[in-house]
Amino acid sequence: MNSASPTAPRVLVAGCGFTGLAAARRFYALGWSVTGLTHSAESAQRMTSEPFAVAACDINDRAAVRALAPFDVVVDCVSSGRGGPDAYRSVFLEGARNLLETLHPARFIFTSSTSVYAQTGGVTVTEESLATPLRETGQILRATEDLVLANGGIVARLAGIYGPGRWVLFEKFIDGRAVIEDGGDRIVNQIHRDDAASALVFLAAAPGIAPGIYNVADELPVSQREAYAILAEHSGLPLPPEGQADLARKRGVTSKRVSNAKLRALGWTPEYPSLRAALTDPGVRTERD
Repeated sequence: MNSASPTAPRVLVAGCGFTGLAAARRFYALGWSVTGLTHSAESAQRMTSEPFAVAACDINDRAAVRALAPFDVVVDCVSSGRGGPDAYRSVFLEGARNLLETLHPARFIFTSSTSVYAQTGGVTVTEESLATPLRETGQILRATEDLVLANGGIVARLAGIYGPGRWVLFEKFIDGRAVIEDGGDRIVNQIHRDDAASALVFLAAAPGIAPGIYNVADELPVSQREAYAILAEHSGLPLPPEGQADLARKRGVTSKRVSNAKLRALGWTPEYPSLRAALTDPGVRTERD
C-alpha cells in the first residue's frame, strides 16, 4: 500500500475526512509514509483506492491505536459529526489524550477552530488574543488545546472550511436559505480545504516549528454583507433578504478578523487568499446539488 522509503517520516492522520484526507494525500505526494484513520469501516472501505493505508479505528481504543505505532508525526483531525458536548469530550479531549499518551510522537498537531475566539465588534485577533468560548463545546475544544500545548504539541485553529463539494455559505446563498443577519456586519473568516491541508503539512514538515497555537485563515476576512455581495456579483443572483442572526450557529455568533500573520511569517502562503480568489476555482461548489 505505502510505497514510501523505509526511512521516510511516518505520519498518522487521525480523521481522514474532508480536510484530513486532503492532508494525507499531500503527505504521500511528499514521500511520507502515511496511515489514515477513519471512525467507521464503511469510510475506510471507500478509501481503498488511496495509495496509502487507511484503517478504521476508534482513537479511544488504546490497544487498537498502540498496534498502529510508531509515528513521527500525528495529525489529530477528527470530527465530532455535529455532536454535542458528550461527543466533543469523547472525540476531541479524550481522543487527543489517548493519541498523545499512547503514541508519543515527536510532533503532534491538533486541529481546533477559530470559533474559540468569542470576540465581537470586528476586532482583529491573533494567537495571543483571549480565547474564552461561551459554549460548552468550545470550552471542550479549549481544554483539548491546553492538553496538547501542555504536551509540547501544536494547535492549528482553523477558520470555517470550504472547498470542492462543500461550501455552506454559497450553498445557502444558491438555495435561497441565506439571510443578511442583523445588518450583515458580522465578520466571516474562512479557509479553503486545500489551504487548511497545506498548513497542516507545513506545520508537520517545516523545520524549527515551535509548539504553540497557529491561526489558519485566509488573507481577507469580510463582513457577511460583503461576502453575499461578492457571491451575488459572481452568480448574478440578488442579495439575500434582511433578517435576524441564527443564534444556534455551530461556530457561534461572534465577529472578529482572524489574523494568519504568524503562520505566514514562517513561510506558509494560502493558494486562495480571499473569497474572490476561491470563486475562480472550478472545484468549489457554486451551484445547487
